Amino acid sequence: MKIKLTSVYVDDQEKALRFYTEVLGFAKKTDFSNGPYRWLTVASPEEPEGTELQLALNNNSAAKAYQQALFQQGQPAAMFFTDNVQADYERMKEHGAEFTMPPKNVTASKIAMLKDTCGNLIQVTQLKRW
Repeated sequence: MKIKLTSVYVDDQEKALRFYTEVLGFAKKTDFSNGPYRWLTVASPEEPEGTELQLALNNNSAAKAYQQALFQQGQPAAMFFTDNVQADYERMKEHGAEFTMPPKNVTASKIAMLKDTCGNLIQVTQLKRW
């Protein structure tokens, strides 16, 4: 088995698309609509055929409650990995990212946390090389 898709709930798909492409640097992969439903995904430009992230609209009460609970508890809705957290932190700040935690060394990694402008916290992680 392989993981090909995972989702994050967002309160505005257009705003999310801008953030995930222009700030985080992902590439739009799929975007189509059927009536009010929009299927929108992004992927890493480093692995364009790799795992896709669906930017799913939180248009039901369960999705909204889940998203808000994670945010209020300070839990990231998604975690992305990088080879250089500090460089990505600087790049994303230049593009207007709002960080709730600048790069910080923790047990086995260096992490930073930021808001995605659509109701989520995102963690960026650099694993320590032993």
